[in-house]
Amino acid sequence: MFELNVEDEFASAHFLRKYKGKCERMHGHNYRVMVCVRAKKTDSVGLIMDFGEIKAELKKVLEVLDHHVLDELPPFKRINPSAENIAKYIFECLSKSLKRKKVRLGKVTVWETARASASYFND
Repeated sequence: MFELNVEDEFASAHFLRKYKGKCERMHGHNYRVMVCVRAKKTDSVGLIMDFGEIKAELKKVLEVLDHHVLDELPPFKRINPSAENIAKYIFECLSKSLKRKKVRLGKVTVWETARASASYFND
């Protein structure tokens, strides 16, 4: 199995509804996102996918989130924009676009800080 990893970042504000603590107030993060793409074999060039293609697909998803209040965006009007739910949202968006590329999205990890992250993946 081969695996490629690409990272990017975005900045957004959010708050956590029904949460008791300082995160119930609006605050912001400079999120870091890592995407892991997997495939069993490479193409005739020796690649499973061009890094630039993965970066472009990730950039499309992150543009929707960048410099917004996440709670005001449709995917997070009913669920909290926690790191876990952001990772799942990015995973689901990328899964659709990467299916056409004949690779499998392995995992998405979202860091709220340099030392705190959440990942989403399908077994």
